[in-house]
Amino acid sequence: MTKQRLDILVVERKLCDSRQQAQTLIRAGEVLVNQQVIDKPGMEVETSAKIQVKQRSPYVSRGGEKLAKALAEFQIQVGDRICLDGGISTGGFTDCLLQMGAKRVYGIDVGYGQVAWSLRQDSRVVLRERTNLRYLKPEELYEPDRLYPDLGVVDVSFISLTKILPALWDLLQPPREVVLLVKPQFEVGRAKVGKKGVVREWRDQTEAIVQVLQAAEAIGWFYHGLTWSPLVGPAGNIEYLLWLQMNPSPSSPDVSLIQQITQAAQQTLNVGNKGEGTDAMGNFRATSLISSRAGILPTPIWTGEMPVPQAM
Repeated sequence: MTKQRLDILVVERKLCDSRQQAQTLIRAGEVLVNQQVIDKPGMEVETSAKIQVKQRSPYVSRGGEKLAKALAEFQIQVGDRICLDGGISTGGFTDCLLQMGAKRVYGIDVGYGQVAWSLRQDSRVVLRERTNLRYLKPEELYEPDRLYPDLGVVDVSFISLTKILPALWDLLQPPREVVLLVKPQFEVGRAKVGKKGVVREWRDQTEAIVQVLQAAEAIGWFYHGLTWSPLVGPAGNIEYLLWLQMNPSPSSPDVSLIQQITQAAQQTLNVGNKGEGTDAMGNFRATSLISSRAGILPTPIWTGEMPVPQAM
């Protein structure tokens, strides 16, 4: 009988919008072939096989679910705003922003051909592929009569967020509100990255967040909130969503409070499960967020520079 790669079949049957999205779903164990989980995108299966996706995301990729959690918990209003998506990839963040009412989204990615077709066809999306956000200048992105975005969301890999923050600041206008997806494996040294590229120690995860926050504060941003992603990465990495603005917040985080977040994330997320899809959306709400606006947790008065967390 005729056979075809599983990732190609998933796209051909319109179970997702792109091969990259199909590969992510397959590796996460979300695709069933004749009622059996297959986690190898390149596996050839019979074209007559019954193929199902366990759970369809409301966005073009499950990355949108990460941003959706942050927008809800931080109470960020998106309607009618111009936004920038750094590291658009398939477009989960952008899709989330558009569904929340964004007027326009500038999507930047160093790669090519990954963005979902539905977003490519959307007139509200201004796509810039093969473009390195780290070196991008406003005059290269915006037309002279266009307003700059005032809300930025970032999901990048294989580069530290600290390296792209200066360019991000210049690409935004006040209040320069941003939500950064902090991936500890790209922020800490190699010695703290374990097997399969996973940073398992909550202390090291805390250090990663602190380093990004310090770099942001040096540019002019102020901390406003922190939560963890409801999904773990394919290898089991826990990711965090850091909320910043150029407007000062009433209080700043103590390292011990960030440590509470990273510890609670490990307790809540089933990091032993393979792949994305572990959902913690409704759990540990009281400790998943530090937000001066929402007032979920009392934050200690903090003066001076944030210290690097010490081993405990």
